[in-house]
Order: sequence, then C-alpha cells, then structure tokens
Amino acid sequence: SGTTQSSEAADQAALHVSGTDLVDANGHTVILHGMSTHGLQWFGQFANAGAFQSLQDRGANLVRLAMYTGEGGYLSDPNVKNTLYAAADAAIARKLYVIIDWHILSDGNPQTNQNAAETFFNEVSQRYSKSPYVIYEICNEPNGNVTWSGNIKPYAEAVIPVIRANAPNSVIIVGTPTWSQDVDVAASDPLNFSNVLYALHFYAGTHGQSLRDKIDAARAK
Repeated sequence: SGTTQSSEAADQAALHVSGTDLVDANGHTVILHGMSTHGLQWFGQFANAGAFQSLQDRGANLVRLAMYTGEGGYLSDPNVKNTLYAAADAAIARKLYVIIDWHILSDGNPQTNQNAAETFFNEVSQRYSKSPYVIYEICNEPNGNVTWSGNIKPYAEAVIPVIRANAPNSVIIVGTPTWSQDVDVAASDPLNFSNVLYALHFYAGTHGQSLRDKIDAARAK
C-alpha cells in the first residue's frame, strides 16, 4: 500500500546518533552539508523551493531555517512561524533534511524564553512528528553569563521531552556555551538522552586550532 511504502521510505531516511557519529538506517556515517538561511523575519522570501533546488543541484542535502527569537523575530512577530513552516515543507518535499533552529542570540540565556520554546517545540514537533527529515535545534548560540550545567543543560532537559513526546526518535541539536563553542564542556556533563548532537560553531575566517582541539576533546569523551 502507499502507506506502507511511505513508512518504509521514512524508515530509510531516518537518522540517528551512534557514538560520536550521525548514521543512516544501515549504520553508515552521514555528513549533512548545506546552508543556513539568514533570519526568516528579514529574508524569508528566499527560503523557498527554487532556492532549495538550487542548493540541492550543487550537492546540498540540508537546509537550516534560522527562526530568530529576538531581533524582530518570532517573539515579537509570531507570523514568522508561518514562513518557517512553508520553507520546511518545501525542503522536505525535495527530501532535504531540515534544521528547525530556535535562533537565540540577543536573549543569550535559553532559559529566558523557555516557556515560549516549549510551546513552539510542542507545536512544531506535532506538525512534523512523522517526518524523518526534520532536526530540531533548540538553542542556537547561548552567550553571556551562561553556563552549561546552570542554564543550558536544565533548559535542554525541559525542552527535549516536549519534542520527544511527539517525535520520539528525532535528532536534536543542543547549543553550547560561548556562542556554541564549548562543546568540550558539554561532553564532560552530557545529557541523558539518545539522538542528541552538541553544536560547535566554527568560523573559518577567525577560528583556529583551539576550537578543533575542543572538538577532539569532546569526541574523545
């Protein structure tokens, strides 16, 4: 039946975390590569099927949808969510993986808007509960006077179960301190959930060996 075929296709597309790798249904390591949008509240018109096809034609298998919480984003204009949904639907239709990014920046501490995050991720994970292509990024770049154990980990421990209640096998990305650089700190005190990835944001023009060392230290743990 069509339903069975669709279920089989979804099973094949599903990803999960095994050790320090993201793997496919056959256990083969997967590397996702593509581009992030700019803030959807500013340039949402470019997050469309044509743009995604152009990226895919050039080898991308992933798009990241940056839904800012502040900076004129979701918290002040909830309609940004509709732009995100339209973009996610267009990407999924092309069988591109999609990172739905709760893009904290000026709010710094993810706990600042934790209630709004829980509400949002409950809705979005219901909407995409059956899609193997959706990856949830629950806090873009924690920054300021924010620690892993004091702020980010407790936030993740509250938000992840909200997502998992609807999408139990989903892959979830958790940001790390200092604008998602301190992945080694998170690795010393990991979350007690499966299928979790920890973010490190590397800027090729300014970052160097010290951040690569953090990656090696985290993977070693």
